Amino acid sequence: MPAFNVRCVLLDIEGTTSSISFVYDKMFPYVRERLSSYLDNHWDDESLQGCLPLLATDLNKSSLTDWIDPATSADDQKQTVAAGVIELMDADVKATGLKHLQGLIWKDGFHSGQLVAHLFDDVAPAIERWTESGLDVRIYSSGSIAAQKLFFGHSVAGDLLAKLSGHYDTTTGGKKEASSYQAIASDIELPTEQILFVSDVVEELVAAREAGMKTCLSLREGNKDQGENGFEKITTFADIEIE
Repeated sequence: MPAFNVRCVLLDIEGTTSSISFVYDKMFPYVRERLSSYLDNHWDDESLQGCLPLLATDLNKSSLTDWIDPATSADDQKQTVAAGVIELMDADVKATGLKHLQGLIWKDGFHSGQLVAHLFDDVAPAIERWTESGLDVRIYSSGSIAAQKLFFGHSVAGDLLAKLSGHYDTTTGGKKEASSYQAIASDIELPTEQILFVSDVVEELVAAREAGMKTCLSLREGNKDQGENGFEKITTFADIEIE
């Protein structure tokens, strides 16, 4: 059982707190199925219009007008956006604009009860145990902060948001970049060595370790094989001992 002397536990979501299958088989299809109707019903919303420039950047366009011709009809513009979103999703791109739009669509699903976030059975008890012992527990995911809050606010274990001290997404930086973890530690106001990062992706753990964080590889059913590596491994949060 790996033991860590830390003051904060930083958690990934997909493959760590929740199954990859829930994300890919439930959440992503929900976006695909409702994308066109969402664009029709919310086209003039400030929140949707605000993420269009970000989507243009995700698609490597030089500007919003380089992607969406303002002279075309609203229907044509919506079709352009829908096609771009599907292109990004097909490529499994972890991009800020896409994650923001997905979060907007998931909001409807979580609030209506059509979506309830999956958590492994050991996750909620561990978060409860850690916070009761005075540990700081936070989330770092490629999904937007808004989507993270929806996820943990509408989970199979109920609303866990009060147990989480902070959320980070790609606006902080890429998860495979050491500077992202240094920025998170600075925001938490802790030395990096006082933070444990748990993820199912070795490249993320490499970046976190390079920044000075303690690290642990999550081995959950359905996770991708990460090959030979030198990281501490767990199959349940019950395996993590905090000294």
